[in-house]
Amino acid sequence: MKRLFFLLSVLQLLAAAAATYKRWIPNTNFETASNWDKGRAPCASDVVRFEKNKVVSVFVRSPHALTDMYLPLNGEFLLASGAGFAAFDGSWDPGCDSGATVRFADAEHHVWFDPTLWQAVSPDGELEPSGHIFSVDEERVPCHYDDVIFQSESSFWVNVDSSQRAITLRSISLMGQELSSPEAWARYLRGPSAPLQFHGNGTLQVTGTGCPDRSGCACGNSPDGHRICAALLRASGGQCPAPACQSPLQPLGHCCRVCGATINLDFTPDFDLQKYQDRLVQSLLSQPKYTGVQMAISKVHKAQTFLGVIPRSSTPLIQVVLIDDGAGAQAGTTAEQLAADIMEDIAQHGEALGISSGKMEVATGSTFSGQVGSHTLSRITAGMVLGLLFGLLLLGGILFLHRKGKLRLPVLRIPRPWDGGAEEQMSPEVASVKGFDNPMFDVECPSTGTGEEPPQEMPPKDHHVFYLNPLYDASETET
Repeated sequence: MKRLFFLLSVLQLLAAAAATYKRWIPNTNFETASNWDKGRAPCASDVVRFEKNKVVSVFVRSPHALTDMYLPLNGEFLLASGAGFAAFDGSWDPGCDSGATVRFADAEHHVWFDPTLWQAVSPDGELEPSGHIFSVDEERVPCHYDDVIFQSESSFWVNVDSSQRAITLRSISLMGQELSSPEAWARYLRGPSAPLQFHGNGTLQVTGTGCPDRSGCACGNSPDGHRICAALLRASGGQCPAPACQSPLQPLGHCCRVCGATINLDFTPDFDLQKYQDRLVQSLLSQPKYTGVQMAISKVHKAQTFLGVIPRSSTPLIQVVLIDDGAGAQAGTTAEQLAADIMEDIAQHGEALGISSGKMEVATGSTFSGQVGSHTLSRITAGMVLGLLFGLLLLGGILFLHRKGKLRLPVLRIPRPWDGGAEEQMSPEVASVKGFDNPMFDVECPSTGTGEEPPQEMPPKDHHVFYLNPLYDASETET
């Protein structure tokens, strides 16, 4: 029994180590200065006003004396121990001589699919150091197997509008409790606070299960990629910053193009994403020459098309994105060097790592982006497509010339079984004197008699044979 408990505890630790935790940043607390239009929390001589039609949940951490307060028609105050409100008695309050009307700010711009409103944290809530690892934009928002944390002793308002039928998560922690099963989450949704905290047409769904594949799981936020990019680029008017390279790369799941390198890996069932990431960090990224390089690595689904136009399906692959802090002509050059080292490592140890092939593309401040490394299957596929296109063009050219009359195609005559026997029984002698058919005309030889004449006998070999020309009257030839 002790061994069983030990095994379960080890599995829990491994699951926690593999899980990704993302914490929601904004809150609707009463004491948070940014939640008020004056940029400060209300003081005793102020009049506090909540918009009556706004639905809000507000956490109050401490006691407050106020001159007056207008409450919303639908909302709640979550009071910590000892917190509350009292009427101001008119006594002097240092730093509060204004007596202004302070309005609670609108929180409707707090949307779930805004990458700037999330932080990657450790299981105990500490911020993850940025270091050499970053995430593409779609993965900065909680993915389907992530754990979401809302700060304890805090209230919040979040718009969960989504293009997905359900926003799937492993667990949600709020108000100091972790909800990691569908039943626990369903009970919370039936409570009074959930409708005041989660708004919009989206639905959050807790599964309690992590990613079951050691090669990694796709994030699952692609259907809402447009929402993520719109929120991320709202401040810049929807425009990405101009990259320093001439032909930047577009990583899957990222809003803007980048300078640097991307590597797409095809993998086998033996591939382990976490182990491979640790290998790259420890053996390559930790080298002093790569201090300014950052890497994003994850499983993505790349759309497959027929002839580059017709969408067919999607295939999973491991995407490695490398960027550096170079500027001008040096932008992306260090990332390019690291990508070349990674490709060399794959050539030497790829089979043992569970990597079957890889393709690298680079874009630096001094070069155009281009494919530097490629696997054999891609070359074979490209050759097949080019061969097919050439064959279609050749066939089309032949048909075009034939339709224009500039090219004659041989006519294939299929022998008929009811004609074959008669031709075989015909003697060589008869065949030698047989006339020929003129394909230009289909005119029977005219007859001088009025009645049907019996068939004439075959003339001897030395007899001259005359042919009638249908362009002239037959009577003119009887001279």
